[in-house]
Amino acid sequence: MHIMTRRVAGVAMLMLATSTVAALEFKQVQTNESAITFGYTQMGVPLDGRFGKFKAQLSFDPSRPDKAQARLEIDLASIDTGSSEANDEVAGKLWFNTKAYPSATFVSGGVKALGGNHYQVSGKLGIKGKMLDVSTPVTFKADGTRGTFEGAFAIKRLDYGIGEGEWTDVSTVANEILIKFHVVVNASPGNK
Repeated sequence: MHIMTRRVAGVAMLMLATSTVAALEFKQVQTNESAITFGYTQMGVPLDGRFGKFKAQLSFDPSRPDKAQARLEIDLASIDTGSSEANDEVAGKLWFNTKAYPSATFVSGGVKALGGNHYQVSGKLGIKGKMLDVSTPVTFKADGTRGTFEGAFAIKRLDYGIGEGEWTDVSTVANEILIKFHVVVNASPGNK
């Protein structure tokens, strides 16, 4: 009888723990632990960089991914290509034109569960006044009340007018830019 009682108690505790995890809504983005990076090719050489500042609003309940929402705003002047000269160049009028367009935005339009901890996130990416559809696979890993989103997607810089004039030559700087993100979020039970 004691073995049966222990098993029932164990199952009840497991069910309680599972329902507590399912009740978590991840909302508090830890920007100081998160990163938005990019990779590109210049004159045949692969290079990478990052954006130092961004704001994020996020709401994600793993038990209800279809209700998820996300909005990111990236400070384009916070770009770090590894060279101050290049940073100044890409902030300029022919590239990001940060005086007229200080930020890039991403607003989610839908999240589809793909099984396990894999999702497909679709939305609109706005850069230099152009809003285009993007879709990206995302992995979400939870560890208690802490979660991490990881993903990557490619854009064509010329679709957004990034690199005008002489910079439209894709043999100098490739058209494809790979955007990568690592977003750390916190949650607490019952914070819906």
